[in-house]
Amino acid sequence: MRGYKQAFQKAFPYTIPVLTGYLFIGIAFGVMYAEKGYSALWAVLMSVLVYAGSGQYLAVNFFVPGVSFLHVAFMTLMVNIRHIFYGLSLLDTFHHMGKKRWYMIFSLTDETYSLLCTVKIPKEVEEDKFLFAIALLDQSYWVIGSAIGGVLKNVLPFNAEGIEFAMTALFVVIFIEQWMEKKNRIPAAIGVTAAFVCLQIFGSANFVFPTMLLCILILFVSRKQLSKEAGICQ
Repeated sequence: MRGYKQAFQKAFPYTIPVLTGYLFIGIAFGVMYAEKGYSALWAVLMSVLVYAGSGQYLAVNFFVPGVSFLHVAFMTLMVNIRHIFYGLSLLDTFHHMGKKRWYMIFSLTDETYSLLCTVKIPKEVEEDKFLFAIALLDQSYWVIGSAIGGVLKNVLPFNAEGIEFAMTALFVVIFIEQWMEKKNRIPAAIGVTAAFVCLQIFGSANFVFPTMLLCILILFVSRKQLSKEAGICQ
């Protein structure tokens, strides 16, 4: 545990934006889960073992009769397929983290990925411990939120209609924040344009995967021009 205390202390301030987001969307997930008749314990267990963000929101709708395992697997893959591209860009970083790399791969959510790619490692802490602290703190916020939501729904019943929009709202906030911070906004513009084009062609149910492929193709072709300014995690 040597050096981890300092790593967590240094990492915590960077994760505060994720804390404010994950706590509330975790609560929203816990509430949605409780509405299906499950206890807060199951919501916490899912957030510990699955921890898939939007994939967990989607999974709530699968707990009904008639939904096949293949359908669940396919839809989960489509919703979270972007994580494959996240992982590819962090292979070198995770390779040097020893056994911790397995947890880093598991915990690679959108928000954690954004932090790992943008934070500056403090000189007084080891890189692998600092990045591990960020990932673990982020998941802990989600788990705590899930527990609170599950308990609140059972203790204080209320109308949760529309609460699933919390995840979409968080994505919008992250995008706006990165748009404001980056000087070169071409990669973001490429993503928005690709999403719009694929949405028109493939429809709202099938546009995510084609969008990711189109973005990767465009960024790969123009990587030399964008690599110095785009701020993409290498």
